Amino acid sequence: MFMSDNNSGVHPKVMEAIVEANKGHDFAYGSDNTTKLAVERISKLFDKDVDVYFVTTGTAANVIGMSGLLRPYEAVVCADTAHINVDECGALERFTSSKILTIPNRNGKIGIDGIRKFFHSLGDEHQSQPKIISISQTTETGTLYTVDEIRRLADFVHDNDMYLHIDGARIANAIVALNSSFKEMIGDTGVDLLSFGGTKNGMMIGEAIVSLNGELGQSLKFYRKQGMQLLSKMRFISAQFIAYLDGELWRENAANANEMGRYFARRLSEFEEITLKDGLETNMLFANMDKDLIKALLEKFDFYVLDEDTGLVRLVTSYDTDKKDVDEFVNYIKTYLN
Repeated sequence: MFMSDNNSGVHPKVMEAIVEANKGHDFAYGSDNTTKLAVERISKLFDKDVDVYFVTTGTAANVIGMSGLLRPYEAVVCADTAHINVDECGALERFTSSKILTIPNRNGKIGIDGIRKFFHSLGDEHQSQPKIISISQTTETGTLYTVDEIRRLADFVHDNDMYLHIDGARIANAIVALNSSFKEMIGDTGVDLLSFGGTKNGMMIGEAIVSLNGELGQSLKFYRKQGMQLLSKMRFISAQFIAYLDGELWRENAANANEMGRYFARRLSEFEEITLKDGLETNMLFANMDKDLIKALLEKFDFYVLDEDTGLVRLVTSYDTDKKDVDEFVNYIKTYLN
């Protein structure tokens, strides 16, 4: 129940959109009317013309998107905790032939000082050349970059002839938590490339590569095809995005997930035996628990144990989590402790 927001089902409105898209025939490979409308909706979201390429997974969005910006001797700089570095099985390095350079994270984030340490290699043919800075929003440790932090990073990388990519698997949760918008956080800050995720927030399948740099976007269609991500019946992904954006369903879903995360944190803070990580603002919680308590909880609930030695666990709420789900978990703890 609390292992991942990937484990939740599909929002009914998204499912209805898939069923509606199944009526009749339409053109294939993204030439359909549904995909055209979805691209228009996403452009409106950022209040600017953007290039949009739908793919099936977040890994595909990251790898294919950055493929369009990299030469094989160039590198991506990211936090050591970044999904592209830890949880994508070396996909970026395999398919781009480019290296990942990591910076020790500070509460999940990286900053300008960490990036600068790679500048000694610029122009040196013995060294991979840093070209893309990739950050996650929300980060893998549940923290957030502020809008100003993103803007400063974008200005810095552009001043040094690099690009800024955001892995936005949980971008909706971040925007809601910071009371921001896609325009303010992404469109106005100078982000070049966004992996726009929806699967963790009520969609069934599909992500969008969004290029906000007009000089970069046109090559991505070729990388998508070579990357085996050009879907013939693309309308079944784009229809989900229309439902996801209409009426700001994305915001409604993320708001509930975040609120349940905060509620979960408040309930867990009742126990002296549990230590919560500070600074959690979205739907991911990190806490240290006694090993025996973890063992007992795992008999009834699903969640990740990140470090067995320290008892560090990760708990994630979803768009469809409600207080009863959290209370059941908390009451089980009370029963165990008593």
